[in-house]
Amino acid sequence: MISNKGDKKHIRAALILEIIGRPPEHLTETLQDLIKQIHEEKGVDVVDKKINEPVVMKNQKDFYTSFAELEVEVEDILYLAILMFKYMPAHIEIISPELIPLTNNGWNDIFNELVRRLHSYDEVAGVLQMEKNILENKLREVLKQTRPSDAELKQEVKENKKTRKKAKKK
Repeated sequence: MISNKGDKKHIRAALILEIIGRPPEHLTETLQDLIKQIHEEKGVDVVDKKINEPVVMKNQKDFYTSFAELEVEVEDILYLAILMFKYMPAHIEIISPELIPLTNNGWNDIFNELVRRLHSYDEVAGVLQMEKNILENKLREVLKQTRPSDAELKQEVKENKKTRKKAKKK
């Protein structure tokens, strides 16, 4: 079903947002917040929503999982791509229209959004890698400072041998 607002045809899609965590009430609140954020996105209208009750995960004590089923209407395929990158739904399905014509400018917008997000993720990964290296180096320094030197270890071994010899003589 295609709705017309003005002369522009809209795209209707179903999204499933899935989350894991605890406590169970937090999952429901988080899904409600995510749905509100999605509804406030430019060019996006949440047409229908259903939040499922959290359930305990199999083989995971005290962890819960929940999901929300949304139906959204977007003004342009770009907005659907932005939702995909920003909220990372577990599933996305275009309901209508059956055929979505896209100009090269439309493709350019989608690909540029994809590239922008990938660069952003790469930047985060790079920062995390640098921070990991810094932490590893600091840990090595701390361990080196708290660990006795080889000379200190040899001296301790000598003292232990002397103490044992004295104990045997008594």
